[in-house]
Amino acid sequence: MSRVSFSDIPAKSWIYCWFPAAARPYLQLMRLDRPIGTWLLLLPCLWNLVLASDSHGVTPATTGSLVTWFSIGALVMRGAGCTYNDIVDRHFDSQVTRTATRPLPSGAISPRNAIFFLILQLLTGFCILVQLNNFAICLGTSSLGLMFSYPFMKRITFWPQLWLGFTFNWGGLMGWSAVTGNIDIPAVILYASGLFWTLGYDTIYAHQDREDDMLIGVKSSALVLGEWTQSAVAFFYACAWVLAAIAGLLAGGGGVFLLGIFLAGINLTWQVTTLNVHDRTNCLAKFRSNLWYGSILLVAFIADNI
Repeated sequence: MSRVSFSDIPAKSWIYCWFPAAARPYLQLMRLDRPIGTWLLLLPCLWNLVLASDSHGVTPATTGSLVTWFSIGALVMRGAGCTYNDIVDRHFDSQVTRTATRPLPSGAISPRNAIFFLILQLLTGFCILVQLNNFAICLGTSSLGLMFSYPFMKRITFWPQLWLGFTFNWGGLMGWSAVTGNIDIPAVILYASGLFWTLGYDTIYAHQDREDDMLIGVKSSALVLGEWTQSAVAFFYACAWVLAAIAGLLAGGGGVFLLGIFLAGINLTWQVTTLNVHDRTNCLAKFRSNLWYGSILLVAFIADNI
């Protein structure tokens, strides 16, 4: 893999057109100009919202209200997670080609200002969280433990991507509980599906930094799997796909859902068969294509509900 300049901050994005220069580093810090992470956080929430609403006879108006709250919450909490991660990892990020130009390692934002910005985002997230029922509020509060410990996982284990899976899919359990006030078997199975899905796509993502991580001593599943990555991702994705199918069927999914899950499987198969872990551009494209998998699965749940 060639060690060339490969910043993950877009040279020109829409924030340069709509926001003053002073605000741009903070929007970059929360990755507002790179929405794929927000989508990957939000989609498991929406899967569970739709499944729970269908199986429990919730009105479209109630479902729509919850979708709005979860959408705003995913945007804010993804931003908070990225801000916290960059505060903790700012010294590592300065040594990695892809992350060296981020606001903290580049000096565009001071650590003190980043902490104030983090607190603001967390307070906003709390205001959204209290719109839900008590059980969902408790689940949401407990997710902070996962979020705050995640940046340290790459220091102690080669599987920080697994921890990200636990963290990123927690909102799915919240989505189900926001509708039902509890957690049922389909939600647990769909959570496990999301965990394997995240483990697959974030392993692909980690290959962008493999050379830098080896030099600075940061651990990742990309390093431990190496040339076995393609086979491992195929296994992770197969588990994710099968578990998603089981969850949908247990929640009452029918023929339309089965068609959707088949199409979603085609996307995962394409990712695996065309993956080149030695090409950073290829890895980033495969990572971003998971928006298609998650969206196809969501449409399958919605269409079957209709």
